[in-house]
Amino acid sequence: MKRTSLVAAALCALVLAVSCDAYFDVNLQDQADFEGLMSKRASVRKYVSNMYTYLPREERVDRYEGGVVLRSDEALFGASQYPSIMYKLRWGDYGSATVNDYDNGTIWNRYYQAINQCTIFIENVELDKEDPEPYIRYMKAEARTLRAFYYFCLFRHYGPVIIWGDKSSDQNAEGTSLDRNTLEENVDFMVSELDKALPDLPLTVGEVPTLSDRTDCGRITKGMALALKSRLLLYAASPLYNGCDLYKGLKNREGKDIFPQAYDPAKWKAAEDAARAVLELNQYELIQPKGTTFEDYAKAYQSVLFENWNSEVIWGWWFRTWEPTDSYAGTVGGLLAATVPMAISGSAPLYGWQLFTPSLKQVDCYPMFATGRYPVTGYQKDGKGLDYSRPIVDEKSGYAKDGWELNYKQPVDASWAPAFKAHKSTVGRDPRYYACLVPNGFWWPNKDLKVRVTDFQMPDEKKRKEMTPADKLNPEMIPTNGWKPAGNINRVGYTWRRWYKADTPLNTTADYSAIKMVYPEFRLAEIYYNLAEACNEQGKLAEACEALNHVRNRVGLNNIEVAYPELDQELMRWCIRQDKMAEFGMEAQRHYDATRTMTAKEEYPCDNWTLHLKADNYEDSWQRVNTDYNGEYPAVFSDRDYLFPMSSKLMAEMVNYTQNYGF
Repeated sequence: MKRTSLVAAALCALVLAVSCDAYFDVNLQDQADFEGLMSKRASVRKYVSNMYTYLPREERVDRYEGGVVLRSDEALFGASQYPSIMYKLRWGDYGSATVNDYDNGTIWNRYYQAINQCTIFIENVELDKEDPEPYIRYMKAEARTLRAFYYFCLFRHYGPVIIWGDKSSDQNAEGTSLDRNTLEENVDFMVSELDKALPDLPLTVGEVPTLSDRTDCGRITKGMALALKSRLLLYAASPLYNGCDLYKGLKNREGKDIFPQAYDPAKWKAAEDAARAVLELNQYELIQPKGTTFEDYAKAYQSVLFENWNSEVIWGWWFRTWEPTDSYAGTVGGLLAATVPMAISGSAPLYGWQLFTPSLKQVDCYPMFATGRYPVTGYQKDGKGLDYSRPIVDEKSGYAKDGWELNYKQPVDASWAPAFKAHKSTVGRDPRYYACLVPNGFWWPNKDLKVRVTDFQMPDEKKRKEMTPADKLNPEMIPTNGWKPAGNINRVGYTWRRWYKADTPLNTTADYSAIKMVYPEFRLAEIYYNLAEACNEQGKLAEACEALNHVRNRVGLNNIEVAYPELDQELMRWCIRQDKMAEFGMEAQRHYDATRTMTAKEEYPCDNWTLHLKADNYEDSWQRVNTDYNGEYPAVFSDRDYLFPMSSKLMAEMVNYTQNYGF
């Protein structure tokens, strides 16, 4: 019988240790060579580094793990003539036959290689003869935690998977003998791994002999393990994983129910306890504003990304290069190049392409600053789903979906900018709105450029050249530096600037390479949301409010119970989701929140709504239309889409493996 790809990956790991470094090109089937390798400090350190090379590429938002940003309802992809696999998922144009490699969404081989690498290390790290015993214990716990994290990456993608336990995957396993473990077995194993690791994990990396808090940031700590446990147990309590009707009756080869057959409310208490365990470390704190101005609140939020390894980051990693072959030399350069408009940076290939933008739904989720209420409570529907041109507005929020604010001064990162005529929907929003977005007509946050963002068709080149300096600063005139949509590159009407620090030049390769940014996989705000949700699901409304208010107050918003005197459990559930969408926009959380809560089927389907990019005047450009976007298909979502399918290639090898619902 043909070995499965899982087992073949394990064998590859045993032979080559899965490293591009010639130092590891040894035959690990030769035990003498292997023991010699593992006895040396230098080779052990290289092995540890290798275990981290499998971290999910969540900062790559057009594909791989980060592609769930475009899969969700928080973004639109501009380069629609070259749709990525995640956009095909958005359209429903995929199946088990089309998802056969990592680039197309299949992460199976990658993470089982990672898991096996961690297992080999756990089994053999004590061969290390050159490191102190406390450091060896730490590395073993580190590998155990990474192994649990890689299992979680599989779990959130496929649901329950094969658990090899505390041993290497079986090289002699036959495909016909393999099927998935139950959900409970998956969760219990990951939790037990984390619990085993915790006693040997430090609060800070600097507590470990030979390591430094300054140079070894990003290695595993107690906080990371507890944060992973918090996220995992929140998922386990959520509707998709806790008695979901779709998966009732689904059994594996051993006759066990793969998914829980009934809802267990006690799982919310476990999720609450896990979130509190992170907070009880007293190791992390939300970045607080340095004053009480509106801009102080916005800058506190911006610092989560702009201050590397800050007090709010529990665990993360340096942004990696967009692709090894890209011209964007900076570790975050590719992401910026994919979001910023062309006119603010240098010539090709360095200038921005604005390949992805926030959706109008993402724009609508931010609350009003004065009232603290979320202005759009939903949308009327058309034949394709939610109609973003017909938002259902909370009249108590203070939001105006139409009209104009004359002589408006941009509130964040633009004190130098002249006043202009702003659409009223952009006025009076949460500081996070202005920290993340540059709406149509606003000034790009760079005092040296002094250009306004306009996302509709520009005058021709001859007319632009004839404009006077006064024209360029006149809010009623289309600026000469406006950014005309080119080809199939689409701008919804809002530029995403969360990753862009005000006044940063982007004209040369050196400008990009100078930007160093940490991607925060776990940050404290998530733990407060986890706690709020777990408490609310148990009917502990006051405790849920207290947790959510930590995040809201950081940006100057009033307490949620003040904003909503009518607050009850159902409304609070919606408020938590709405606020988390604002807080974690484009951070690869929204899709998993929408699937685990089983709200995606209601929230995702819609046409491709944008502002009227093809209008010939500023006022008309603020119409919401579904006719300007170049994408061919609307977003869809059905019951099968809650979990990713096993590829047909894998299913041909593991013929008795239980496929996910609908495939």
